[in-house]
Amino acid sequence: MLTATRVFEGKLFEGAEEAQAVERPGFLWLDLEGQTEEALLPLVARFGLHPLEVEDCLHLDQRPKLEDYPGHEFLVLQGFSFSPTDGVEVELHELHFFIGDRWLLTVHQKPHPAIAEVAKRVHADPVATLGKGPDFVAYLLADALVDQNFPLLDHLSEQLETLEDRIFEAPSKDLMQEAFRLKRTLVLLRRVLSPQRDVVGLLARRGVPHVQEKTALYFRDVYDHLVRVSEQLEAARDLVAGVMEVYLSVIANRTGDVTKQLTIFASIFMPLSFIVGFFGQNFEGLARPDLLWPALVTMGLVPVAMLWWFHHKGWS
Repeated sequence: MLTATRVFEGKLFEGAEEAQAVERPGFLWLDLEGQTEEALLPLVARFGLHPLEVEDCLHLDQRPKLEDYPGHEFLVLQGFSFSPTDGVEVELHELHFFIGDRWLLTVHQKPHPAIAEVAKRVHADPVATLGKGPDFVAYLLADALVDQNFPLLDHLSEQLETLEDRIFEAPSKDLMQEAFRLKRTLVLLRRVLSPQRDVVGLLARRGVPHVQEKTALYFRDVYDHLVRVSEQLEAARDLVAGVMEVYLSVIANRTGDVTKQLTIFASIFMPLSFIVGFFGQNFEGLARPDLLWPALVTMGLVPVAMLWWFHHKGWS
């Protein structure tokens, strides 16, 4: 019977209450937000955490990984959320799991919607969630963490499609800089989620200590979601490449149009310069007033004839 499950955020049980919770049947879920060395030290003695694990928790630059320690498993997963001030940049959320037989510790620096979502689900139906063990709650957290990536990727894809339309209408360096920002975000997502897929793949196999076989089946579903996320990332990367190609093509076309117009002007003035130079020579036979009007008529007809010829050939 499940009688001693606790879900709390940002603080520890104190004294006898914590000891009593651990000793009762069932298991304890301890969620620690804003971890510090002082907050983690009581957990080291209570749950037998290894110093290397504590060090990993204090340095938030870990790759997704799964490590086996005496009495528990140490799991690192990562999620993302949009920056509050920007719809392109994302914030990385690193979540550490300690999965024991009768307890689950989750340690993270900042709040994440996935954790709040699972906590709400646990409070709504503790028997169907906590009753299946700490590894199942770890699965719920991993699943919610991964599913948060789908709306994020959908938003980035919409941003890319909008950016492509704007580049067609009026290309500018600012739009290209925005495309590079989107590319950096996608590179970060891929760098984190690719190894995370491999880690979840390990949890989906049978034989992982402190992960029941029936829970491993649920982790397969998380693995499938990560495969879908990877596919969306690849599609988004193709969109970024397409946006950059569109920008370069539009700029090249505009440069070609400008070059064509300048060539037309140069072609028009070339015969005019020849005519002016020819009739302006200081020779006795050419220095005649009656040649002025033919020269002027010729200078007027040549540009008109050349413009008609360019238009007839489709060059203008």
